[in-house]
Amino acid sequence: MEGLFNSRFMVKLQDFGQKLGTNKFLSALQGAMMSMMGVLMVGAVFQIICAIGPMLGVFENGDTIYNFLYMPYNYTMNCLSVWIVVVMAYTYAKNLKMKSPLITAVDSTVCFLVATGAFMALENGTTALNMSFLGASGMFTGFLVVFVVIHVEKFCADKNIRIRMPDVCPPFLVDGFSSILPLLFNVVIFMIISFGISSVSGGALNLASGIMAVLAAPLSVLISVPGMFIIGIFASLLWCFGIHGTMIVYPVLMPMMMTALAENAAHAAAGEPLVFYPVALFTALQCCGGTGNTLPLALFGLRSKSKQIQAVAKVSAVPGWFGINEPMTFGMPIMFNPILCIPYVLNIPLVMLCYYIGYQTGFIIPAWIPIMSLMPMGFAQYLGTLNWTNAIWDYIMLIPTGLVWYPFFKIYEKQLVAKEAAAAQNEA
Repeated sequence: MEGLFNSRFMVKLQDFGQKLGTNKFLSALQGAMMSMMGVLMVGAVFQIICAIGPMLGVFENGDTIYNFLYMPYNYTMNCLSVWIVVVMAYTYAKNLKMKSPLITAVDSTVCFLVATGAFMALENGTTALNMSFLGASGMFTGFLVVFVVIHVEKFCADKNIRIRMPDVCPPFLVDGFSSILPLLFNVVIFMIISFGISSVSGGALNLASGIMAVLAAPLSVLISVPGMFIIGIFASLLWCFGIHGTMIVYPVLMPMMMTALAENAAHAAAGEPLVFYPVALFTALQCCGGTGNTLPLALFGLRSKSKQIQAVAKVSAVPGWFGINEPMTFGMPIMFNPILCIPYVLNIPLVMLCYYIGYQTGFIIPAWIPIMSLMPMGFAQYLGTLNWTNAIWDYIMLIPTGLVWYPFFKIYEKQLVAKEAAAAQNEA
């Protein structure tokens, strides 16, 4: 194992990761993701409460108490892209030494709401908030908006394109008037883009939904065993670049999933053998701790020599057991981190292969009962099949996923331990 850690590939990968981390845009992006730990953990706590309540019979999905308890999740994880845009824009503007990073962050948020079509007019004349792309599914659009907005504002600042105020005016007033023209330019840019996409699509799409539609279009022809491997790898690769890969492939796969469930339910009612449909392999994408099967990484991190990894792991392990891996994904972070992106992608085809063997040998059976609520590992698998081997299967999958994660975890740990030691030495 030591030879693997010190291999030429691993050393070059570590050097590449360090160079990538010095990029001002990517460092702002990673910093924004790591800053979301409070938002993610509070959202995860209430998400778990809302998952346990129906299991214990305390309340049901859709009850008044359920909707009340779910509200913090809507304001945290379901608005995640908004908070990332605010922090990322502020950090990126500071990295570029711009004069008013806070105003730039506000401007970026305004443009993000324009790009995602967050506010929509209803037929009765009122306006409603469309949250479809305010959560994780709008992250990539948010990154794009921040990059464009800040570079437009920096161009205006460098060329002195602004409304000038007398020197006697308070600095905040001067900065406020200076931001008018750059914000106007940015809003017009994103309005034109959104209008163009909306016109081409007959009003069905905006910038954010257009990106999702373009990425999802080729997937509908891949519903086969080899195709599911391609879809799984594609979805995880998108996540590595800040695009909600699960959200892109899920709308394509959902009708097939429901059809497979319904047909197998009919087979079960008639006492006939259940049928394996390739779409069942999609479960391998997130069987151990959420998308990318990140629970082994959290478990390794509990005994890490790196204080950062250990801290993230401690708050990520329990949510990971429930399939909530945002604290791990954003806390490490995994996105735009080449050292952790490789095992994040690699473990999925391996687990899909294990699932395929499991289905073909009859060790696990296809689901025939729809279970849509969030549950700990093994619970939904048992309730969806009434088969105890399905319940333990995800725990067995911790072994192959752990084998994939471990060497890359050790490389990343070594890198962070060196950084922490250097920081401690500087403080001393």
